[in-house]
Amino acid sequence: MIVDLHLDLAMNALEWNRNLRLPVKVINESEAGMTDKPDRGNAVVSLDALKKGGVNLVVATQIARYAPPGGPLKGWASPEQAWAQTQGQLAWYRAMEEAGEMRQIKNVAELEQHLLATADANAQGPIGYILSLEGADSLVDLGYLDKACEYGLRAIGPAHYGPGRYANGTNSTGVMGSEGISLLRKMDELRMILDCTHLCDDAFWQALDHFSGPVWASHNNCRTIVPHNRQYSDDQIKALLERGAIIGAAFDAWMIVPGWERGRSTPANMNCDMGKLIDHIDHICQLAGNSLHMAIGSDLDGGFGREQCPSDVETIADLAMMPALFSERGYSKEDISNIMQDNALRFLRDALPGN
Repeated sequence: MIVDLHLDLAMNALEWNRNLRLPVKVINESEAGMTDKPDRGNAVVSLDALKKGGVNLVVATQIARYAPPGGPLKGWASPEQAWAQTQGQLAWYRAMEEAGEMRQIKNVAELEQHLLATADANAQGPIGYILSLEGADSLVDLGYLDKACEYGLRAIGPAHYGPGRYANGTNSTGVMGSEGISLLRKMDELRMILDCTHLCDDAFWQALDHFSGPVWASHNNCRTIVPHNRQYSDDQIKALLERGAIIGAAFDAWMIVPGWERGRSTPANMNCDMGKLIDHIDHICQLAGNSLHMAIGSDLDGGFGREQCPSDVETIADLAMMPALFSERGYSKEDISNIMQDNALRFLRDALPGN
């Protein structure tokens, strides 16, 4: 089994209008000639490809940004509209459950049942998913967090890109206000997972100071290798390690190799492959002195596709090639198992409700 800590499956289904029950090749053929999204015809994710690669457990997102008129980013014109969009995404996950394609995991008992059901390497049953909210803008008020927790939301990243209602994210600065602090307290009360991914530096340090529960960075790479505020510095990574966090390696090419120019760079001309991604994983393992904090958080098809992911990734099924690449670097079987599944499973057993 491979665990992936971050996939925007419902976003692709609803906003990209992709039928993820189809093979990746068929999805891309259906998008021939389309230009409304930069990654049209370059999808790498489908439910079929996940199963073929043995990616049987994922953290799947809801995502909808509030964007006030005149702001720099696109999004929904009110928090209520953003909430409605996340509920449409939830409806898609429910439909996939009804179709036998996915299985929601809300607690440790359901996790163990899923692991037992997928213990056979040839198992082609439902893909297990833990529900996460990327950016908290859609929570109209904190009462909505109770509703979300009730339907199975288990992790929240308070920010995404730019200024947010609860926290500032990538390419912005500034500490959280009272609403953001209240969100962290409510998450603590509900024993939810804090996803530090996308928090700006100010909010990152503040969040760690005000949140006592389980923490992860679901899809993050290293600022030391690719300098950008979207990445985490060594000091931030060390702070996460001290909290017992796990960090999911992200497959977005501009986060993997330095000097990426949007619209000009390609994975081929930038020599961006999974080996370059392993450089980031290895850097964090060296900081930790062990392999106990790394995981996979691919974010594949998170607004990009083959045009902006490692050149040796045709579909997400190619994650299955990673153990051999780690072995070539001298990683032991135990280290490889830690990164591909065991660290994530250990974290979830500790963080999810007990029953």
